[in-house]
Amino acid sequence: MALSGIFDVLVIGAGPTGMACAIEAQRAGLKAVLVDKGCLCNSLFNYPAHMTFFTTPELLEIGNIPFSSPNQKPTRSEALEYYRKVAENYRLDVRQYERVDKVTGSDGQFVVHTEDRFGRTLQHQAKKIVVATGYYDLPNYLGLPGEDLPKTMHYYNEPHPYFGLDVLVIGGKNSAAIAALDLWRHGARVTLVHRGPAMHSHVKYWILPDINNRIKNGEIKAYFSSVVKLINEDTVTLTTPEGETTIANHFVFALTGYRPDFEFLEALGVRLDENNSRCPVCDPQSLESNVPGVYLAGVIIAGERTNEVFIENGRFHGAQIARDLTSKLS
Repeated sequence: MALSGIFDVLVIGAGPTGMACAIEAQRAGLKAVLVDKGCLCNSLFNYPAHMTFFTTPELLEIGNIPFSSPNQKPTRSEALEYYRKVAENYRLDVRQYERVDKVTGSDGQFVVHTEDRFGRTLQHQAKKIVVATGYYDLPNYLGLPGEDLPKTMHYYNEPHPYFGLDVLVIGGKNSAAIAALDLWRHGARVTLVHRGPAMHSHVKYWILPDINNRIKNGEIKAYFSSVVKLINEDTVTLTTPEGETTIANHFVFALTGYRPDFEFLEALGVRLDENNSRCPVCDPQSLESNVPGVYLAGVIIAGERTNEVFIENGRFHGAQIARDLTSKLS
């Protein structure tokens, strides 16, 4: 088992928030490393290929590096390029495609055990740990018969492979609306099913009237107050207010949301507040959890309320953590 090195701070998760934590630690004179089971900004990479951010470029900035874009709202491609440039500028030590299996040791002498794509194991020693794992890597599975078929997916990327085919989109929020519209505009026959009575009110304000009009015009068939009962190779069976119905289907996008890796947090010893949306216990000022030396950053601090923390506010967590690290490691 190889030992990669000894660090002041090891950040688990190399998304924008994790990068901000490593940058602030470096600026404080600490030796930092990032470890991610995927690529740099893996969650952003898995967003739809032509996605446009809700926010403006300056609200995505980290490390005091300007984000220049000709668009009022930047695209996924622009954001990925920006974060690559930031990583280059700060010469961040990013260990990509290393999955963290477990963490042993204690405050001041943690050992982070990882495994690469080929099953090779590594150890990283660190005095402090920051967990910035986000939530986009774990879909909310529905537990449906047929959910494990290769035609059923929990991420949507681009529309071309579904031209001329029958596609079902499950969900009623932003991801489902964006996918349904994109698929329809590129020649797929789209059906949407949502357990609620209408599209969710939190759908982005410029998308909501678009999806509602497509449904009203019959261009996208929608079943509300309905659920999927069964996914077969060539059909999908729905339970609707009018009874069961079976429709032709080639592909299913179950876009029903994502969740933080609560199991990993609990394995670290971090307590979850079951009476507060499973928010992890942490100091609101330092963001240190109930486990000494383990800090939390980004959306995971909000527990199940994943709509409360975004890049726009999570990017400041690095400075909070760095201040506390500086006082304790100086």
